[in-house]
Amino acid sequence: MSKNTPQAIRGTQDIFGPDAEAFAFVVETFERVRRLYRFRRVEMPVFEKTEVFARSIGETTDIVSKEMYSFEDRGGESLTLRPEFTAGIARAYLTNGWQQHAPVKLATHGPLFRYERPQKGRYRQFHQIDAEIIGAAEPQADVELLAMADQVIRELGITGVTLHLNTLGDADSREAWRAALVEHFRAVKGELSEESQERLEKNPLRILDSKDRRDRQFVADAPVIDQFLSDEARSFFDAVTSGLDAAGVKWKRAESLVRGLDYYRHTAFEFIPDEGSEAAGKLGSQSTILGGGRYDGLMESLGGAPTPAVGWAAGIERLAMLVGASDTVLSDRLTYVVTTEHEGLEPIAWRLASLLRQAGSATDVILTGSVKKRFKKANSLEADAILVVRPDSDKQSADALIDFKVSDEEQRVDLEMEFEDIASRFSEVEFAEEYHGFDAKLTFLQ
Repeated sequence: MSKNTPQAIRGTQDIFGPDAEAFAFVVETFERVRRLYRFRRVEMPVFEKTEVFARSIGETTDIVSKEMYSFEDRGGESLTLRPEFTAGIARAYLTNGWQQHAPVKLATHGPLFRYERPQKGRYRQFHQIDAEIIGAAEPQADVELLAMADQVIRELGITGVTLHLNTLGDADSREAWRAALVEHFRAVKGELSEESQERLEKNPLRILDSKDRRDRQFVADAPVIDQFLSDEARSFFDAVTSGLDAAGVKWKRAESLVRGLDYYRHTAFEFIPDEGSEAAGKLGSQSTILGGGRYDGLMESLGGAPTPAVGWAAGIERLAMLVGASDTVLSDRLTYVVTTEHEGLEPIAWRLASLLRQAGSATDVILTGSVKKRFKKANSLEADAILVVRPDSDKQSADALIDFKVSDEEQRVDLEMEFEDIASRFSEVEFAEEYHGFDAKLTFLQ
């Protein structure tokens, strides 16, 4: 590689090999599960007017003030690469008249952009899966969304992760709690971290999830939301937790779990690796792999009517790190390798490979190099069977046979048979366990 070759931009990544397979497995699993829950697929623009995010995420948040990729287009309008999905989906809901479909269940996935310090599992261009229910005020919507998230994680094969759950109450409950927190932290303002001192007046709830040691001692005895919950808010949270219990979703109460923006109400949640688990070893015990909450006040910030909504998002890169190159990810393993021992038989090999692929069998074709190199390459691919097209020496003619190796037996099929019949024989080898009884690591019988 030349010194003049352009390098990848810091905080981006080129995904290849097992990492790409794990990435694809996450997306495929999400797509399959969202269909089970009848969530509609949506595709959103990668960039929006800057005001969509500034008004919905909040001018004082770190995302808006420090992390957004914003630029001015040729028309002088400020545009921003999307740092998250929810704001754009809310804008689309209002501008496209999706209210007529309410309540509507939506799902999407794709790249997002934030200018932050790159670290393990965190990039400046990253990818998320996202699910939202808009127009449903009932706690059952929260339960369905969380059950879906739990099923996605389980079907990815990820273990050692627990749902952490809290309530932020309704608007009145939240405001009373906020006032009590301001009073509590204001008494010790000088001892708080600089970041928490700045948040005290603008966003005091965020102090509760501070990781700074100077703040933790004061967070421990801070007022909790349960002291301020209205009867309606308490009933809502009880309905969510009882619904999760009925759905078999395990959860843990997390009283310090908050959302700083005023439009968040009621349910807030995160799926977090358990301390000492394999997931925590890969990501850290404090790393959230999926999170979200109810944001009943968001539509108003964008000029719409009050609209209840709840949603979650999860980083595909983080989920892929937890999935890894497991057997589940690579389950669509190679079934057949097709090769030849003689020049001139390539058209038959290609015809055979095409037939097998159309029948749904993963098939590779090796037609270059010496016969020895072809077999060596075929062996290394660890297919279920190696199919060899070779001349029929018994007939002393140009007719060809297909030999395939299964366990310690070599079977021969005459090409005078119909190709469909040949495929049927291969399928029999693939599925009839009593026929071969091997562990799927086969080599050509030389």
